[in-house]
Order: sequence, then structure tokens, then C-alpha cells
Amino acid sequence: MFIDEVIVKLKAGDGGNGCVSFRREKYLPKGGPDGGDGAKGGDVVVVCDENINDLLAYRFKRNWKAQNGEPGRGKDQYGKKGQDCILTVPQGTVIWNDNTGNSVAELITHDQRLVILAGGDGGLGNIHFKSSINRSPRNSTLGVRGEEIKYRFELKTIADIGVIGFPNAGKSTLMNLLTKTHQKTAPYPFTTINPKVGVIKYEDTYDQLLIADIPGLIKGAWENKGLGHRFLRHIERCLLLLIIIDISGEDGRHPWDDYKDILDELRLYNPKLIEKPRVIVANKMDKTGSQDMLKQFRQHHNIPVRALSCLTEEGLDELKEELYQSFAANVKA
Repeated sequence: MFIDEVIVKLKAGDGGNGCVSFRREKYLPKGGPDGGDGAKGGDVVVVCDENINDLLAYRFKRNWKAQNGEPGRGKDQYGKKGQDCILTVPQGTVIWNDNTGNSVAELITHDQRLVILAGGDGGLGNIHFKSSINRSPRNSTLGVRGEEIKYRFELKTIADIGVIGFPNAGKSTLMNLLTKTHQKTAPYPFTTINPKVGVIKYEDTYDQLLIADIPGLIKGAWENKGLGHRFLRHIERCLLLLIIIDISGEDGRHPWDDYKDILDELRLYNPKLIEKPRVIVANKMDKTGSQDMLKQFRQHHNIPVRALSCLTEEGLDELKEELYQSFAANVKA
């Protein structure tokens, strides 16, 4: 189960109350006040961890609370600070205030820490209220309640390249070839139901690129049809988009219409996605009639298209090199 969005209720620890106490020793019948202060409540801290892939830990446990601070005690004893509540989240997590809808923070780098709720301050004991006219103060203050807010955690995958295409275009097969992984592939739609991140390795330069595959888009995905809409967020941080087209048209669609529909879905979801540089791949060139389809595609869209067959792997090395060069050029830009 892949969880990329959760709502959690968080509460910082309450501060401990101050203490009212007086020294009672055999030879000090009027020893004066010795009530200690209450301790501060624990904070709620979010920590970014590169070893976590999703938000599954918060799927079944929605309420998280830091420890309360201990109250003060006699003999000038201060309370013990409450333990912080540490929440670990994957890289790319965006934290939203669920009440206001405002973004609180984005956690990108490993071990990045953020205190999102502060524990309440402890109360003062009666040792602070002694004066020349009040030798036996019975005053103290209560601890402050810790903050309590609902937050929405939203995961946006961090990758260099995002793969987009209609179902059955060959996205998972291409991912397996580029990253040497073993994603599920089958001749039916939506074999990919969760975002997958792989690594393209370049042995000559020892460089590598992270590539993310999201579930296939369908027309109307921006209106929450199919599986693609809720996963489009996972390509928002990608610098380069790889759009794969089924050039054979064996599913009864025209590939030039597929390309237009994909761009429309990106634009309707977030206009900034359409501004990202992209590499276009015409897959299934091994199919009968694909050469003619490719010519017609170029007539409809006057753009560079990389011909590819995932079945025979023809054009794979050239595509891998083009991805490297395109990414490098845009990083420098």
C-alpha cells in the first residue's frame, strides 16, 4: 500500500504547573518557599528521512502527541521537560495547515528538522514570588497548554525525470530497461498503480539520474478520472519530462491526439508543468504500420520525436544518452 497523503492531528505537550511548597526542616521552622517550576512540554518535530518512501506510518495512526512537562516539586525541584514527538517523513513532503489551507513547510533534504508545534511553557513555583513584604507566598502559575492543530502531509516524489503516458504505452517496460528494475508489465491498463522511482546509471561517467513513473493518464485525469490525477503531483519537482506515446495506435487512438491530450491534462492540472522541458518517445516501432503513424505524428506536431521499440530495445541507448544530455543542459540553464 502506497500512501502519499494523510491528515494527522498533532498536539504539543502541556507545560507543567508550578509548585507551592515551603521548607520544613527541624531547625528551620520558617525556611521559606521552595516550590519549583513546572517543565516545558515536548515539541512536535518533523524530520526528513531519505530511507522512508511514503506516509504509511500515518495511515492508521492519525493522532500524535508530545509528552507533557512534569510539574514542579518542593525542595526547589524543577519538573522534567516532556519528550518531543518525532515524526519522520520522506523527502518531498509538503506540510499544510488543514484548518487554513496554508503551506507550512516543505522537507527536501535528509535529516532536515522542523518544529511545527511548540510545547507549552512551564508554570512558576512560589520561589519566584518571595519578597520583603511577602515571606510566605502561596502564589504559583499554571503551565501553558501545548498547541494542537490538524495538518495534511502531502508527498511529492523527488526525481530528475518524470515519465508520463497513456495506459499501455510501455512506461513500465521502459522503466525496467532504463533502470534494470522489474516492475509489473502486462497487456492491460493501469499495471502501475503507485509512483515508482528508479535510477538510470551511466557507467562511463559514474553519473546517475532518478526517474519516476506515475500511473497512466487518461483523458479527463485533471477531473480526477482514472489514476493519474492524484499522482501528477509526483512529477511537479522533476526537471525533465519523458512523454511516451504508443505510436502503433493499436488501442484505437491516434498517437498525435494522445500527445495533445497529455499536454492538455498537464496544463489543466498545473500550467507550470507544461513549461518543463520534455523528451518525446514514440514507442512500439516494431509494430506494423508504426512508420506511417510516426510520419503522420510529425505532420501534426512539428517536434523532435525519438523512435523506440521497447520489445527489440532499438533506440534505447540513444534515448538514454539524450536524457542525460537534456538533463545536463537544463541543469546548467
